[in-house]
Amino acid sequence: MKRCDAIVVGAGHNGLTAAFYLARAGLNTLVLERRDVVGGCAVTEEIDPATAPGCRVSTASYMASMLRPEVIRDLQLGRHGLKMIAADPGLQVALPGGVVLPWWTDERRTHDELARFSRRDADRFFEMDRELKELAAYLQPFFLEPPPDTGATGLSGWLELLRVGRRFRGLDGRRIQDLITFLTGSLEQFLDRYFESDEVKRLILANNLYGKHGGPRDPGSAMGLVFHLLSGGEEEKQGFSGHVIGRMGANTQAMAAACREQGVEIRTGTRVSRIQTENGRACGVLLENGDLLEAGLVVSNADPKRTFLNLVDENGLDEDFRRQVASIHMDGPAAKVNLVLDREPAVTGMPTDAPPLQKMLFTLVPTFDDAQRCYNAAQSGDLADELWVDCVWASAVDPGLATPGHQVLTTFVQYLPYEPREGSWDQHREWLGDRVVEIIGRYAPGVPDSVIARDVITPLDLERRFGITEGNIFHGDIRLDQLFFMRPLPGWAHYRTPIEGLYLCGAGTHPGGGVTGAPGFNAARRILLDRGK
Repeated sequence: MKRCDAIVVGAGHNGLTAAFYLARAGLNTLVLERRDVVGGCAVTEEIDPATAPGCRVSTASYMASMLRPEVIRDLQLGRHGLKMIAADPGLQVALPGGVVLPWWTDERRTHDELARFSRRDADRFFEMDRELKELAAYLQPFFLEPPPDTGATGLSGWLELLRVGRRFRGLDGRRIQDLITFLTGSLEQFLDRYFESDEVKRLILANNLYGKHGGPRDPGSAMGLVFHLLSGGEEEKQGFSGHVIGRMGANTQAMAAACREQGVEIRTGTRVSRIQTENGRACGVLLENGDLLEAGLVVSNADPKRTFLNLVDENGLDEDFRRQVASIHMDGPAAKVNLVLDREPAVTGMPTDAPPLQKMLFTLVPTFDDAQRCYNAAQSGDLADELWVDCVWASAVDPGLATPGHQVLTTFVQYLPYEPREGSWDQHREWLGDRVVEIIGRYAPGVPDSVIARDVITPLDLERRFGITEGNIFHGDIRLDQLFFMRPLPGWAHYRTPIEGLYLCGAGTHPGGGVTGAPGFNAARRILLDRGK
């Protein structure tokens, strides 16, 4: 029987981040990972070892955008091998008729691209961008601190309100109004107030869909415009997006190296069957092989539903709490289709002299009508014909990912049901792969005939392979009623749980999903404060 100070369940990037800070504070820390590789969803793996050995890609998570600079610096990830190239353009849409519209970091360059469709929209585009960045700057400090404790009373309650209020001292009435609009209004309504060009609107639509399972006409669908401007990268640049050399697995491998340097023990291929409790307190974990590991502290990087409904004995939790956990919205499953090609993908309308950094990134975004229909279909369990497909030709800037004569292309698909109304994902897997390849072929005609291997990862596969409930990579939808002090549940936003000594550190906690490291950072800080460190 092994005993340590802290056990972290799950070696995803947040679990590794939390483990690093706990170990640095002097806690004997053990990390347990169910898979044979660290990283959770941020891993680099072969697409099809039998057909195309040596061709690798970011299996699930595929871009680095909001990774906290504090985490990069504290873990010294650069020293441990992390290399990132800033994406430029950070976003690029391919539209019918051979239109390719990039969003460059250079404002003048982007203005010229947008002016092809509307000079008025081009002028207003960065006016909108600056306003959004100002609002995001007010929200930024909340990223790396616990939300207010809504259960606090008396002086503590007033201090909590004062702490939050201080963050908004510079906001005038108009800015508060704008913030409320962005958090509650629909994306379509917001864009209609600003822009006239369909092409410009679809560029912004493509940027706003990440992490949300709501149609562009639904209330709250404009929220992503602010959320994606939270700073990331070592330079703390708003809206930063980057490509990791070696893809996302190189990121988590660097994190694992930083952890081991602090004395953290990491065990892969080790499945946790149960989080053990005694007298209402966490006391260790039971492994599937029957081994019992004792610890005074357990930190779960699993999503809240998996943690409380699968890993914790139901007798250890209040029934009302379990019902609240069960009600967490998980309507935003995703899918990945990873491809090995025997030639370079050529997007119609892409400049022939475009640099690899531009050619590697293109999003195939539906119209607003199709995006809303796609979302509505998913809500009913139906499979829509038109899909939102985000494409990264990873080997364009990282040729070591593919063997000679091959290229690797990864795609991310949203607006899918977790349970199809008819049949199962095991029956629809090949349909999904075929549909994604067909859609890509409309914009890059040579791709369908160049596919020599593929790996289709449905929402059900995400659940099976990575342990993500309902295939929701964000551990719960990014929606207004599941953010800030309501994430994962009202009254439980401080990484603590009803079980003493059990904490959460995954994307199901504040501030949410994405490869940020923020939930792990915040959870470790809360734990250490609770322990007087």
